[in-house]
Parts: sequence; C-alpha cells; structure tokens
Amino acid sequence: MNIKGKTSSRRLSRREMLAGSAGLSFAFALGAPSLFGEGDALAQAAGRLNAYVSIAKDGTITIMSPALEMGQGVNTSLPLIIAEELDADWAKVKVVQAPINAVYNHPILQQQLVVGSLTTRGYWIPCRTAAAQARRVLLDAAAERWKVPVEELTTEPSAVVHAASKRWMSYGEVAGFAKVPEKMPEIKPDQLKPAKDFRLIGKDVPRPDVVDKSSGKPLYAMDVQVPGMVYGTLARAPVRGSGPTSFNADELKKLPGIIDAVAFDNGVGIIGNSVEAVFAARGRLKAQWRDAPGAKVDSTANLHEYLAHVRDPARKGVVGRTTGDANAAIAGAAKVHDSEFTTDYVYHAQMEPHVCVASVTANGVEVWTGTQWATKAVAEAARAAGTTPDKVTLHQMQMGGSFGRNIFVDYVIDAVNLSKAAGKPVKMIQNRADDVMNGRFRPMYAQRIEVGLDAGGKVVGWRHRIASDTVVPYIYDQKRMEAQKGVDHIVFAGADVPHYDVPAHVADHIYEERGVRTGAWRGIGAGATNFAIEVVIDELARLAGQDPLAYRVALLKDPRARRVVETAARMADWTRKREGTALGVSFGKLGLPPIGFALVGTVAEVSLDRGSGRIRCHNIWCAADVGLPVQPGNVVAQLEGSLIFALGSALKERITIKDGLVEQSNFDDYEIMRLSETPQIHVEVIRSGDIPLPVGELGMPGVVPAVSNAVFALTGRRLRNAPFTPNRVKAALA
Repeated sequence: MNIKGKTSSRRLSRREMLAGSAGLSFAFALGAPSLFGEGDALAQAAGRLNAYVSIAKDGTITIMSPALEMGQGVNTSLPLIIAEELDADWAKVKVVQAPINAVYNHPILQQQLVVGSLTTRGYWIPCRTAAAQARRVLLDAAAERWKVPVEELTTEPSAVVHAASKRWMSYGEVAGFAKVPEKMPEIKPDQLKPAKDFRLIGKDVPRPDVVDKSSGKPLYAMDVQVPGMVYGTLARAPVRGSGPTSFNADELKKLPGIIDAVAFDNGVGIIGNSVEAVFAARGRLKAQWRDAPGAKVDSTANLHEYLAHVRDPARKGVVGRTTGDANAAIAGAAKVHDSEFTTDYVYHAQMEPHVCVASVTANGVEVWTGTQWATKAVAEAARAAGTTPDKVTLHQMQMGGSFGRNIFVDYVIDAVNLSKAAGKPVKMIQNRADDVMNGRFRPMYAQRIEVGLDAGGKVVGWRHRIASDTVVPYIYDQKRMEAQKGVDHIVFAGADVPHYDVPAHVADHIYEERGVRTGAWRGIGAGATNFAIEVVIDELARLAGQDPLAYRVALLKDPRARRVVETAARMADWTRKREGTALGVSFGKLGLPPIGFALVGTVAEVSLDRGSGRIRCHNIWCAADVGLPVQPGNVVAQLEGSLIFALGSALKERITIKDGLVEQSNFDDYEIMRLSETPQIHVEVIRSGDIPLPVGELGMPGVVPAVSNAVFALTGRRLRNAPFTPNRVKAALA
C-alpha cells in the first residue's frame, strides 16, 4: 500500500542514489563532524549524513530536506543552506522531504530525530559541505568540457562561468553530460563560501510549503485512506505502568458498528467501522485497572513534599551543574538570600490529534503518521509487530505542532497493535480527553535558590536545588540516564548562570519518582528553571536598592547578553512612566556550550485587576541574538509563537492530578491563550556571528519571570507559583 507523493522508509541502493537518468544526482556520504568533545555520549557513534541533490536537464534542482517539517521552517532553511553553497537559483529549487533512512540521521543525535531546536545548527556544516561537493563536481565537469583549469571557473546562480572567455553554462546543461565521481571531492571548512558572499542565507525567501498549506494540499495522517481500512482507538490505563484486569467487552462488542474490543497490556483497544462508533463505545467503556505507583499521586500534596525536600539540607540530590565551590562560598558569605518557586505539570496542547494508520501483514508493516522521531517509530512498530525494522515502511505525513509530544511514538504502537488484532489496516485516532489524560507532561518543579553575598553585596556563591520528576528514562531509557551519571539534562536545562558574574555555582536534582508520565516540553526545563533564576536576579536588585535592569546588565559579564537585555529595554522604553501598568525584564538562553547559546532579552508589560486577580499582559518586547538568522522572518515567527506559548504557562496552563487521575480533559478546563488575550509582540533579531544558533524554543525562558517581575513592580508582591492563576494572585496580594 502507498500514498502517492509521500516518502517512506526503505533501503536506498547506491545505484538508486547515483542514477541520473533525468540529469545529474549526487550522493554525499559525510563523516558527521561531532560538535561535542571526545568522550561525550553523543560523540561515541560514528554517524553519517547523506544529503541528496539532483539537477535535471531543464535546470530544476531537487533538494532532499533531511529533517522533519512541523512548522519550524526547516524544509526551507536546510534546502536554503544547500542552495546557498551550491550557488543555486532558488526559483529553480524543488524541496522534497527525505525518506526515512539512516543516511539522513541528524549529525549530533545520530538518528532521524527533530528535538531541542538543534536541526539547523546540527545540519549546518554537513549540508554546506555536501552542497560544496556538488558545486565542485559541476565545476570539474565544465572545466573538462571547455578544456580550461578549474581554478579559472566560478559560478553564479545555477550557472558555471568562465570569465576569461566570456562563456556561460547552466547547471542543467552541465547535468546533461557530467558524471558523478566514485569519490566525492574533499571540501575543507575554509573552502566553504564566506558569509559575506551569501545571497540567500540571512534574507527572507518564499517558503515552498506555504502555498500548498494555504490551499489544504498537504496530507496528514487523518487524510489517509487505504483499502479495507477500519477505525480504532486505545483507551490507555489512566496511570503509567497500569493495565486492564477486566472490562465490559461483551457489552462493547454488541454496540452498533463495533468489530472488536481487545485488552492490551496498557489499555483497551476498540475497533469499529466508523470513528463515531468507536468513540461512542469508548464512552461506554467500564474497566478495572491493576494497581501502579502512579495511582497514589496527588499533585497538590506532592508539591508540598517537593518543597520540604529542597529545604532539607540533609536530602542530597544529583549534582548536574557546578562551577567552583558554591557550598563553601555560601557558608562563608556575609549574607544569604533564599527564595522558593513552584511550577505545575503542563500539557503540550498540540492542536493535531494523535492519528496513525497501520497495516500489519505477513509481508511486513506499513505506517502512516507524523512523528518527531522517525528512527524510534520504525523500531517500535517492528517490535510491536514482532518483526524487524527492515520490514517496516514508515510514510512520514505532514505533522501539525508537537512541542515535544511526538517524540513519543505510543500512537504508532497503538495503531500496530490494533491492526494485528483486527487483521486489517486500522486508522487509530485518539480523542482529546484521552490525549490530555495520557499526556507526557513537563514535570512539576519545586525550586530553592540560595545566593551568598559578601559585605559589599557582591554575589559569591549560588546554590540551586530542584525537586522534580525525572524525564530522561521515559524518553530514552534507564541506560541513557546511567550513562549520564544520573543527570537528567532535560530537568536541568537552564539551571545554570554562565552569562552572569557568579564565581561559584551548583545545581542539584532531587528525584521525585511518583509514577507520572513525563516528557520534554517546549523549552524543556528552562521554562521552569529560568523563572526561578531571573526572579532571584530581580530580588537581588531590589535588595541592593537598584533598578532591576541596571543591576542585571551590570551582573551580566557577556557583552552579547547585555546587548539583548538593553535592546529589549530600549524597545519597551523602560524609563517611561506608565499609568496602571508596569514592566518586568528577564534574560534567557537556549543551547549548550558545545554548540553555542542563542540569547534573549524579554520585557513584559502587565496590568492587574485586583478584584478578580486576573493579570493582563499588554506587550512583550523581545530582543534575540541568534548568531546568524538563516531566515529572519521565520526567526521572528518562531519567537512570536514561543512567546505566546510561554505566556500560557505563565498565566493559565496547569495539569493537576488527584488519586492518580488527571483532572483536566479538554480546552475548557486546560486553558490556553485566546486570541483576545494575546499581547502585542515586538521582536528584534540580532545577528552576532556567522553560525546559526537554536531558535525554536528561544522565547520560552524569559516570559514567566518577566511577568512575575512586572507584577512585583506594579504591586510590591512577588508571584512564585506558576501559573499565576487568579486565586494565586489574590493570595499573594493578601
């Protein structure tokens, strides 16, 4: 079975990769240069990347985009990088989603995996190198045809030029006679195009997918129809690790349109002839579930326990970030300032429901879905079907927003299990209530920060304690956690202060294993950890009797960091007096030392209805240093989206759990930002270098602390428990 026009996973032979019947095709096998130091976990595998470029005789250049497009613009940015180095005419470029195949693995992650705002940064050098190889092949072929030294040739958009003889040849013409060498030319980094010569990178170009998306042309998993297909859903156990002990199977099977109701280890599958029949039966399900640790979770009570743990110096956590001897510095400090913060569980709230079509036969497995982690989807589909990955064909469909949710491939497993049970293709659809109940939540945090100050008020030590569920074992596995010596990098994200003048710093994580389904959420841990850090900076400024902006800028030792904060403040007209509103400022970062940090300064303007406790955010000003903005307009769009996303977690979004059950079920009780509540957003993008830095989650760290700091400026009361719901605001005012 197949869907016309979709890419799939299968083995690509060298002949297929190099055959150029319609022109010239290139295959590039590059040793993926690691961005991590020797000995780091992600540098252990010798990964390889294939970028696939073909040039037809009519001059059309087809570029395979190696990463998944899910709204972040990589199906433009990565082909644009290739087109730039190839010196291609963008108007003649056709972009195609690459097949599911290991040759397209992410250079850092060593899998087909879109995560952590690492896509453009990770593929940056490999894509450029691949394109430079292709360009050199074209030059060599033209030089041989014209019988001139290749050093005398250059290129202009989609053409080879010999200035001395005033000859010119299009890439399409060269494709008609050129041959791909058995060994591709070696390209050294200093042979890549200088950034000063970029024609396409750093400028806004039309996104190839916009026209199709505007007309509804792209196919999502919901659109897939295959012969003999039926419908199904899986009612998962409400608690992680649980499953059905019994359920009303006979009653469900008698309902109109129901084909079968099946018990699986983790839930109850319902199969029927229509979506309506399946969902109606889902509403009639009565199941008894086996006990599991998560059945005892009470998020409100647990949060009090988390706070008690971070306050207890005898309770030791796993140290994940450290510089100098912070404990000794704090012990010898003239004054110690301490603060505590909490953040609730939050749900991804992706608009696209989980849908997957699977067909399991004796010949193998076919799957149609959108996923952030194609490599894992193939592996898990094979495991569920009892076969091997080479027997799985994954059709990567257009995917809606995900924000980390579709790293998990549970919906793929569900669809495969349902197809096995039905003996025919099944379209698995999960309703919203089940998705909320079974969400993979950003963990709940309790945090305590202690800052040691000397007699002059200078920071000498910083201790950051986190009590939180773990995440890494449930995205990856326990072996990954052990390989990282117990450090959960997702929980720790943002829990360091490398840009501030803090000579000694330590952060530790107290595990709170309660049985809750956890996952990576947009911005991973930084939406919580930077909230605590940036409010503490604000408190230190007040303690010193200084303006929070001036204090923050003075404490920032990195000129880039000072620039984003000062720029955001200038945009907001920081010193202007306001009536009924106030401003709050914050600094944030996204990235890792080996790949570099994108930096962001954020200012929020808020007002408060003291009677209702409702905060209104009127404006957000954001200055972002992203190194080299490959597509400036798309950088702005990504920042706007992440700023609104973060504002939801500041004001509204929270998951609560009682007796193991999630208490929210849909957008009526899990509230996200409405259009009428969205502030005016002002973004300024700063270019500071010639390498692109992470962008997609950059708006997340700064909003929550900026809002908290603004409310303090307005009321003199500090908000420490996010989200800042009306009840919490009124309690703080009281």
